[in-house]
Amino acid sequence: MHETELWLTKIFNDHLASLGNSLAGLVNIGPEPRPWANYIVMQFLVVLIIVVVFALLRPRLSAQNPGKFQHTFELIYDFVKGQGEEQVGHGAHHYIGYFGTIFIFVLFMNLIGIIPGFESPTMSPPVPAGCAVATFCYYNIVGIQANGILKYLAHFVGPIPLMAPLMIPIEVVSHLARPLSLTLRLYANMYAGEQVTMTFLAMTYLGVPVIFMGLHVFVSLLQAYIFMLLTMLYVAGATAHEH
Repeated sequence: MHETELWLTKIFNDHLASLGNSLAGLVNIGPEPRPWANYIVMQFLVVLIIVVVFALLRPRLSAQNPGKFQHTFELIYDFVKGQGEEQVGHGAHHYIGYFGTIFIFVLFMNLIGIIPGFESPTMSPPVPAGCAVATFCYYNIVGIQANGILKYLAHFVGPIPLMAPLMIPIEVVSHLARPLSLTLRLYANMYAGEQVTMTFLAMTYLGVPVIFMGLHVFVSLLQAYIFMLLTMLYVAGATAHEH
């Protein structure tokens, strides 16, 4: 079943099909008459929005006279920093950049579906999967950087060397299951929330939809937080020096 093409996706497919096929060719995907999918276009839009937001924020930063715009992002930074220190410890400042980036990116992708004519790209499996794989690669890389390759691999052995033949397969399966868990959790919740919101919007346009749109905002915030929190827990486990 083909997805309903959004108006912005239609513009991309009508005028930028050759560009889409060129990009798809980089990963050995054959040319399509309409190569742009909704979730791809929505991600480009979200990235553009984030770039514009921070471009507007940067010249407004002031230590003497901070405005409401700056205060909003300071609250977000303090929240991410506090959560990072609570989960990872004193070394969390090394990873705040990624924690904040994944939180804001997922949050914006979740929330954009509230705007009429758009949809949340996180309700399409490839998008949560991409974020999950990025997190999987990130925590393994920082784990190796923090401990060295041998000490990091020793985490898979467990505290008792004699149990290594049992623990190694369990740990490998556990780590490989993490991207799947992150993907399914974000995708399922956002897809369900989007469908509920759209169903009630189609039934009535007064009163009740406001409640479900508020619920959609709450789910968007919660899922972005959970994704960030699990990322922090994975980083904490990967960078821990003690067994």
